[in-house]
Amino acid sequence: MGRPAGRPDRVRSPAMNDAAPPALELRDISKSFGSVQALSNVDFEVRDGEVMALVGDNGAGKSTLIKCVAGINSIDNGTVLFEGREVTIHGPKDAARLGIEVVYQDLALCDNLDVVQNRYLGREAHDFLQRLREPEMEMKTAETLESLSVTTIGSIRQPVATLSGGQRQSVAVARSVMWNSRVVILDEPTAALGVAQTRQVLDLVNRLAENGLAVVLISHNLHDIFEVATRITVLRLGRVVGVYEREKTTQTEIVGAITAGVPTKVPGVAEEPAGA
Repeated sequence: MGRPAGRPDRVRSPAMNDAAPPALELRDISKSFGSVQALSNVDFEVRDGEVMALVGDNGAGKSTLIKCVAGINSIDNGTVLFEGREVTIHGPKDAARLGIEVVYQDLALCDNLDVVQNRYLGREAHDFLQRLREPEMEMKTAETLESLSVTTIGSIRQPVATLSGGQRQSVAVARSVMWNSRVVILDEPTAALGVAQTRQVLDLVNRLAENGLAVVLISHNLHDIFEVATRITVLRLGRVVGVYEREKTTQTEIVGAITAGVPTKVPGVAEEPAGA
């Protein structure tokens, strides 16, 4: 499984972790598709024990940025650092080896398989005769769900097709944290969920951060973001227009940045020195 339940001395406070390098840091990331410049000189970071929200209008570059981190898209220019060291991500396997897991909006679950089978899909545990180690897989699946306080699933052997939207999201998130994950990226985790199911998922996001993981939350729902985020990065037209501390900003300010924000970095223009 991933992080042990109840890992001590991890709190959702960026200030506490300022001395340590970010779990994931992107510097000057650019990506184009033909004549379309999807990302331009994007800086982004997320630290252990925090929820970094990534927001922006449709076409702002959120999905492109996450696909670059996940190894689906290759970056044209820029640097990726993981725990302070420069890394190269050529594909999803490279991201997984680092401990970067992405839970996409479609969840990528198989409805005809049960919770345990979905958790181990493609990573099944076998003995020396290539037989499935079912008891071990059941135990670790149950332990992970318990560590995340997921209590609404009646049986880990019930088909995913029988689960509610919130329960399915919990299964997808639990799967992502069982492989020594350090960074978990959640793409619109509360989309199309009811009030009770949304509350369940937001509580789960909080527990991930409390267990010491670095969490990136992509969402159009500012109410959800202001419920759980530590900081908020705003993208507009492929550029970063601001990074805001949740407790020191308002939804009105974030909406203004999304709709009319000015990029913090402009290609070809030198940054002003501090205090200028």
